[in-house]
Amino acid sequence: MTTSALIDFLDRGGAALWAIALISVAALAVTLWKLWRFRADGVWTQAAEPALASWAAGAGAQAETAARALRDPVGRVVSAAMSARRDPGLNDAQAREETERVARAHLSRARSGLRVLDLTVTVAPLLGLLGTVLGMIDAFQALQTAGSTADAATLAGGIWEALLTTAAGMAVAIPASVALTWFESVIERLQGRMEDAATRVFTTGADGRGRA
Repeated sequence: MTTSALIDFLDRGGAALWAIALISVAALAVTLWKLWRFRADGVWTQAAEPALASWAAGAGAQAETAARALRDPVGRVVSAAMSARRDPGLNDAQAREETERVARAHLSRARSGLRVLDLTVTVAPLLGLLGTVLGMIDAFQALQTAGSTADAATLAGGIWEALLTTAAGMAVAIPASVALTWFESVIERLQGRMEDAATRVFTTGADGRGRA
């Protein structure tokens, strides 16, 4: 589709279709950005496993040094848990609270941008419906003006143009909903991995030895 054809198509749907097009661009940009951010942050990596294995084996200092070099969210939480657990100035409750604070910060970062997709899922179909209603109003006003000389083909053309916005709104909202659901499932799994890793740290002593 050429640029002029695309503009003509959007003009047929009116302001509502233009708004839906802008929202779709924003949703696509956020989706691509989140995919890049998840990959860059190492959301799917298992880099913390060697550090956790060293910790479980009793090499607390070595495990903490390895964890500090990690840059993925789970690794950061593991590093925070180990540092807090080995800090003599923190009791168990304070160490857990510090670990939870770090985990919440990384989960908040992982959720950034999802509100745009959530808004797209909600607003795009409503804009489509609004555009259709306004288009139908225009079509029936034209029919009333034409009276008995009204052309059925012209009326039908006005109606299908009005329905364009509803179809466009659904076409934008459906993939945005799929992307949002998938991102949320990734974050949910990430949270579960953080909780599991932190539990593995806190079920051993501050120096990496098992509790008595």
